[in-house]
Amino acid sequence: MTFPYKLVATDLDGTLLRDDDTVSGRTREALAAVTAAGAAHIIVTGRAVPWTRHILDDLGYEGLAVCGQGAQVYHAGEHKLLTSLTLDRQLAGLALSKVEAEIGPLALAASRDGLDGEVLVGPGYRVQEGPLPAQYVQDPAEMWAAPLNKVYIQHPDLDDDALAKAARAAVGNLVDVIMAGPGVVEILPLGLSKATGLSLAARRLGVKAADTIAFGDMPNDIPMFAWSRHGVAMANAHEDLKAVADEVTVSNEDDGIAVVLERLLQRP
Repeated sequence: MTFPYKLVATDLDGTLLRDDDTVSGRTREALAAVTAAGAAHIIVTGRAVPWTRHILDDLGYEGLAVCGQGAQVYHAGEHKLLTSLTLDRQLAGLALSKVEAEIGPLALAASRDGLDGEVLVGPGYRVQEGPLPAQYVQDPAEMWAAPLNKVYIQHPDLDDDALAKAARAAVGNLVDVIMAGPGVVEILPLGLSKATGLSLAARRLGVKAADTIAFGDMPNDIPMFAWSRHGVAMANAHEDLKAVADEVTVSNEDDGIAVVLERLLQRP
């Protein structure tokens, strides 16, 4: 079989993973066929390495993964962190004070850097149910005691889109603010995106943007789509991502990635 791309980049949540956090047999087979045809598969996720590693191990995935919204390039086969970018904590603190001056108090969580970096959860922050580890802290100062990749913010009244918009307006050019999923608004180092990490990983593989097809479902996937030759949004994707996608496939529950890959593999 032939395949028209050298690199397949897939987001995890809402894209490669079904809603029960598993990858279907059909999608696994399609990805295996693509790699057998000579393409590489890279997972590109907002999750930091500690929240991604168990999924990669379950998949038998041994290649590179881009984690933490592009902050980390991780070698899954070697369980090794190749690159890691941290958030300037002083700038982040200043940015948060500007946001709170505009819209009132925020609930915070933070992702610590490193292979085993904990996610620290402050008072009032609502953690989504699931198997992912989190450490609760009563003193918010504990969050700032060690290097961080990102800070998560929540507001008692504003929804995700409204919070991201208000925060973006308040922080100016201090940091970046992205909406990464339901209930997940993040403060990141300025200029960091999934495209940043994907370009680093692709360079290690000797692959270019023009050789890449990308799949995603949230606004944090927009830079990855802009970098790649072809961007495919899931049917369940945020409208902002659908607006910039080259095509929209069926949902993550209906094997949207496999549907596109199977079609491309059948081309003469």
